[in-house]
Amino acid sequence: MTRPSPKHLVLLVLAAALLTACGGREITLDTADRGNERLEQGAEIFYERCSGCHTLDQAASEGSAVQVRDRERVDGPNFNVRPEDRESILYAIRNGGFSGAIMPENIVVGEEAEMVADYLAKYAGRDAEKPVTPSSTGGATP
Repeated sequence: MTRPSPKHLVLLVLAAALLTACGGREITLDTADRGNERLEQGAEIFYERCSGCHTLDQAASEGSAVQVRDRERVDGPNFNVRPEDRESILYAIRNGGFSGAIMPENIVVGEEAEMVADYLAKYAGRDAEKPVTPSSTGGATP
């Protein structure tokens, strides 16, 4: 087997960089939230500190297992389908999650933790199944 020339190595590195850039995603906020510095910063901090273990489409993060059989001990909840309230989020940040087993305690603190909690409380759970109510089924009961 022959070794690639330096010219070919450069081309391979450039091609890999282009392919990686094409697959990139961006953090997205609702139109009404654009310009809300607190939510924008919360999204950025979530992406920087939490996206390795948690999934949330609006934060361009894909850290959770997609299928149960692929799940690893370090995979955090998928926040596309798991809604959370602000106080629960702050509790999990301070205490290393709800079980205290994996998530680093105080991965964000102070004002940064507050911004992440505000952001996550607003955006988490958007893909969760909506409960069936009489009004949503035209009067039928679930």
